[in-house]
Formats: sequence, C-alpha cells, structure tokens
Amino acid sequence: MGKITKYLNQLIVGNVFDTPEILETYATDRSVLEIKPKFVAFPESTEDIRKLMRFFNQIAAKEIPVTVNVRGSGLDEGGADLGTGLIISTEKLNKMLEIDPRERLVRVQAGMTLKELNTALSVSGLTVPIGGHENETIGGLISNAPVDDYMGKYGGISKYVERIEAVLANGEVLQTMRYRKYAAAKKTAEKSLEGDIYRKITKLIDKQKRLISSISKDEHNNIGYCNITNVLQKESWDLKPLFFGAQGTLGIISEVILRAIPISKKPARTVATFKTLEQAIEFMDAVSVLRPRELNLYDLKIVQEARDSGKNLDGVIRKLEDGFVVYLAFDERQNYYMKKLTAMRDKFPRNAKFIYESPENKLILNEFENTLANYLNNMRGGERVPVLTDFYLPPENLENFLKDLKILGEKLELDLALYGSYSSSVYSLRPKFNLEEEGYNRKMATFLRAGAYIIDRQEGKLTGGTPEGRVKAVVTNSEIPEPQKALYDEVKKIFDQNNILGADIKLQASSKFTLTHLRTTNSPRIML
Repeated sequence: MGKITKYLNQLIVGNVFDTPEILETYATDRSVLEIKPKFVAFPESTEDIRKLMRFFNQIAAKEIPVTVNVRGSGLDEGGADLGTGLIISTEKLNKMLEIDPRERLVRVQAGMTLKELNTALSVSGLTVPIGGHENETIGGLISNAPVDDYMGKYGGISKYVERIEAVLANGEVLQTMRYRKYAAAKKTAEKSLEGDIYRKITKLIDKQKRLISSISKDEHNNIGYCNITNVLQKESWDLKPLFFGAQGTLGIISEVILRAIPISKKPARTVATFKTLEQAIEFMDAVSVLRPRELNLYDLKIVQEARDSGKNLDGVIRKLEDGFVVYLAFDERQNYYMKKLTAMRDKFPRNAKFIYESPENKLILNEFENTLANYLNNMRGGERVPVLTDFYLPPENLENFLKDLKILGEKLELDLALYGSYSSSVYSLRPKFNLEEEGYNRKMATFLRAGAYIIDRQEGKLTGGTPEGRVKAVVTNSEIPEPQKALYDEVKKIFDQNNILGADIKLQASSKFTLTHLRTTNSPRIML
C-alpha cells in the first residue's frame, strides 16, 4: 500500500485501495474500454467525499493533477465512470434517509439503486417511474440522464428530482434550489466557490443569451452542458439542470430529494409481429395516441436469435423470416385500451400476429421480455459491444435509416439489428465483434463513425439518448461548433478550476486515448 493510500485511509471513514486486484475490477464497466485507475475509494458519507476532494484539489493546485471519476453500479456504456486517477465508488452510499409519504418526497444517498428505491417506496404505495436498468444508481441516472423506456409517458429522471446535493471540486457542498431574483443576488455575494459559481454562471448566461437560445432548440442533442438552457427560468435561477448529463464533471452527487407518484397497476402487455416496417409503424402510430407506458420496436432477427438459443418464441415469430416486433404495455385503464387494440387488429394483414396478455399466454410474454438480454449476452463468436447505442432518430426517417443501415451492414459484413423505443425515438445497434481478433479496433472505429454519419444523414442525433462520455466523443468532439464548445468549457472551468473532475471525458476526451484503450478480451459480464 502506497503512502497516499495510507494517508487517505487515515483521512476518511471509508476505505481507499490501490491493490492490483481491486484496480483491475474497476478498470472496466459496461463499455468496450479498459482503463486502470491508481486508486479506488469507497466513501461512507458526504464528509468522506469532501475530504477526498479537498486533498486532490489541493495537490492539483500544486500542479500534481490526479483525475477523479465517479462510479455507481459500473453500468456506463460510454466509459465515463473509468479513469486513470481516483475512482470514487458510491456503492456504500445506498441508504434511504427520509421519506414523507404525504408529500410523496424521499431523500436518498446517490448510490441507492433504482430497484432499492422503488422497493422501499412500494411499502408506501409509491414509485419513481423510470424505465432504466434496475441496478442503476440514482446518482448515475442523474449524471447520464438517459432517455428511458417510460419517458414517453412519464418524462424521465429530471422530472422527479427536486434537489441535488453535490460535493464540488474543492470539497464544498452545494445544495441546489430554485432562487428568485433577490435570493439569487444574495447567493452571488457569498465568498465561497458556490457563490462564485452563481456569480459567474449568471454573467455567462446573460452574455451568451443568443447562443443559449439556439442550443435550446436542439432538444435531442445531449452533449456538453446543454442543460444550461434550463438554469434561468422566469427570473429564477437553479443550478440543478446542469448536473443532468454532466457525468460527474461538475461535482459528485451525494444526496438527492425525489418526488414519487402512486404505484400503477401491473402492466397489461401486447406483442405484435409484422412482416414490414411500414405495417409496424402504422400500428405504433395508431397506439401512440393511447399513451402506453412502453412502446418498443425490435428487428425480428433479435427474437430469432433468442429462439435459436432455446427460448420458447415460436408463437411470436411464426413462419416469418424477416420483419419487426412491437412490444407495448399499459399500466392504467387496461380494459379500455385492450378493447381499442382488439379493434385495430382487423385493420392489418392476416400475417400480422397479435398476442394479448391473458393467463394462457403470460409465459410467452415473460419469455419475450427476456429476449433482448438473451440477444445481448450471446457470446458465441464475439461480444455485442455498446458502441452505437441510444441515438435519436426522427420517426419519419426511420425507414430511410434502415435502408442506409442495410448498405452499411453489407459493406462492413456486420449483422445490424435495430431495437429501441418508438415512443421516445431512441434506438440502439449492437453488432458482434470479436475483441480478441486482430484489427477489430479499426473495424469498430469505422462502424462508429459510419453509423454516426448515417444517423446525421437522417437528421438524428448520436447523443439523443445518453451524453457523449468517451466513446461517442470520438465523433462528437470534432463536430461541435466552436462557440458552443467554448461555452461548455467555460461552465466546466467555473465549477472545476483545477480540472480534476472527469477531466478526460466528455468535451475533454481524446479520440486517440479512447481508441488505444479498447478492451482486447471479450467481457464475461452479463448484461441483463
């Protein structure tokens, strides 16, 4: 154990490690990258995080910079929770601190997972309706602000966060709140980093009104610190929006106050299979007006592969060789919606297959819900790595995108099966690469850039569902307009003068560094 590690262990209640075995464990996440840190810390309180940040900020001021990256459950697909310096894991910060069932408010530590949160809330008949991975932490959901499967109906994580407590780069604690003009003026007068942030952000917004207004029109581009557009609203200021999608680069989220809603009924599910995309889109457009909780689209190839691995899905596929599968679920007024769906059935060709939830077919619907996990974890011949995932496509351009995709798949000899949420227009591609094969990194980089090109060609956004992290930054950092980049760089500098928080991700990510840190072994991690 090195001197710095010993000192840090004396400094905090939690633990700091530099043993090779632990460092190796935290050198990978759900992305295709492998980056080994120098230290991994497991703080047990906000005070522990404050002490760690004070120390690393002080040595950075003496020109000994060590990057600090934050990690929740290690589910990030863009490599934003990896780093060469200190990894702060929020695994120990997983407690529910307060709950007010009457006001439907709950205060939790940032390391609490979505599953843990909703399990605890269910006792009071409440939930936070996020259709993300159940093991994602609340801090991670805020930091990545993903467009989840329930977003079309429930609005996503940003709608349910009331306040955020974050540890700033110098160890100060900031608690977000919407301040009116007078209260905000008092904040700007404070002699602290928080006061400095309010003062400088206020001036920056005033100076860049026109640029910020133009950014607000690009609603599907979750890049940089685009949520600066929501800081000033009706003569009131709140720094909370800046933390959505910031990926831990402005501060380390330690606690969160969330607003919950009453639990809905267990959803009634339907699976519909169509021979053509045109038929599938016609059906999804018709059911969209009914506002289902989920409305997802899958290339039939995904279901076929799961069936070939042993899943009982013959009832979904029938004899179709090509086509698309639509999955939808309603969690309210179920009988009304099911009658509407039954009436729609007669409008579609006889080869369209509909399966409505009933006691007789509940099992096949359960099997179908496991289809995507089966597809993603099929490791025969390689790994389905998340390189081109969570991108936005306008509904009207979906058919043309698939035509471009077919040409790209043939050119690169990749089997490209699209899946995603039609209600939020966010999709993913997960072709298989053998990471142990020589030259796979060049092929993967080509796929990333070519895929990004056809997304842009069809007026989509590569960062439409998640921020850029490291992987998407390979493309986006060279394309962002210089005035916009300068604005975001200034935001980063205001929060983190010594540039230690996630200093090598997002706008500061290096394409060369990212591409040279691609993994060279297929991951054994299961992606459920």
